Amino acid sequence: MKKIILFFALVVVGLSTLQAQDANNRWLIGIGVNAVDTYPTNVGDSHFPGQSWWTDEYFNATDHWNIAPYPSSLTVSRYLGGNFSFGVFGSVNKISKVGDASTYLGKQIDDFSYYGVDGFFKYSFNTEGAFEPFLKIGGGYSWIDTVGAGTLNGGAGFNWWFTKKKNVALNFQSTYKHSFEDYLIPHFQHNVGIAYKFGGKDTDGDGIKDSEDACPEVAGLPEFNGCPDSDNDGVQDSEDECPEVAGLKELNGCPDSDGDGVADKDDRCPDAAGSKELNGCPDSDGDGVVDIDDKCPNEAGPASNNGCPEVVVDNTQELIDALAKTIFFEFDSARLTPDNQITLNKIADLIEKTDKTYNLTIEGYADNVGPKSYNQTLSEKRAKAVADYLTSTGVAPADVSTVGFGENNPVADNKTKEGRAENRRSEIKITLVSK
Repeated sequence: MKKIILFFALVVVGLSTLQAQDANNRWLIGIGVNAVDTYPTNVGDSHFPGQSWWTDEYFNATDHWNIAPYPSSLTVSRYLGGNFSFGVFGSVNKISKVGDASTYLGKQIDDFSYYGVDGFFKYSFNTEGAFEPFLKIGGGYSWIDTVGAGTLNGGAGFNWWFTKKKNVALNFQSTYKHSFEDYLIPHFQHNVGIAYKFGGKDTDGDGIKDSEDACPEVAGLPEFNGCPDSDNDGVQDSEDECPEVAGLKELNGCPDSDGDGVADKDDRCPDAAGSKELNGCPDSDGDGVVDIDDKCPNEAGPASNNGCPEVVVDNTQELIDALAKTIFFEFDSARLTPDNQITLNKIADLIEKTDKTYNLTIEGYADNVGPKSYNQTLSEKRAKAVADYLTSTGVAPADVSTVGFGENNPVADNKTKEGRAENRRSEIKITLVSK
């Protein structure tokens, strides 16, 4: 008996060194205390012909149960799949009560030894939850004193997995063992003990077995199915765009130092709150040029001028002075000379730079040589030649009109050669309107 007690003590010590198990571990080992009940076991049993049904006084532990006062049972089983397990149950006990009898097989009952070795198939009704009821069926061999025989067994029980990882349980079970030999009395065997699950592989040592570990080769956390969260920001590394720096879930694990809703990695201005449209940078003057690029961050201005307001030069007088120049033509011609083009180019440039709206009227004139009708047409051609040139340089056609005055309104005496040259001309009149 001392050897048996030592054996169970070693099992208990061994169990204390097991790593944490989980619900998917295929191996289970249990240690417990068993009770053998030989009364009653069937109607008209050959040993006790006056007794009744199997369950008569089933819970009468005081009068009928033989309870070992020490660890007296050992269970080892392996999960097969589909809620089925196969295992071996071994037990020892002392028999001092065999129903109401005082003798057994012709011997005075006096702490007969009891040994049992049984194989069983177990079906569990709930392999995931804390409460796991089950049924057992199998067979084995039991000895009372020195008499042994084979038995056919059936039983029921439950495990209550009470640890967080559901790897340690309280085990309760009751098994009926029926012998077909007259020399071994059929009996019940009850057992209560502790069960442990173990044996699942945990490559990364994070306490989560490979079968449930989404990252089996990298230590991680249970809430992420075994995957790591290196920066402890609540976003696992595989989904964290900034796995080495703690950040926000809504920014996929990246930080937002200035709180503008733009992750620092995408923020051109991570230390100054800005807008998403401007890549996280502020635009103090609202001109569309961010402050870091804006040479005048407190004054609105176009991007073409680096965010600074453009300085508008009033060139009105210069334009008026340029327009005061007369465009002169050769005799009987409406062709612009190179000097005319230089003058008109300057006028077009000044018009482009003005900040005012305007209307141009191009007037054409002729001398009095030739018929008046001819000179009228020639003056109109001269006005149109000037207008066409200006619009070709970018002046809006809608802002230009022409008129011909023929021989009218001479500025010099047509009786002289010099006077007639001054009258062959075109004048530009402008009307300016402030914007």
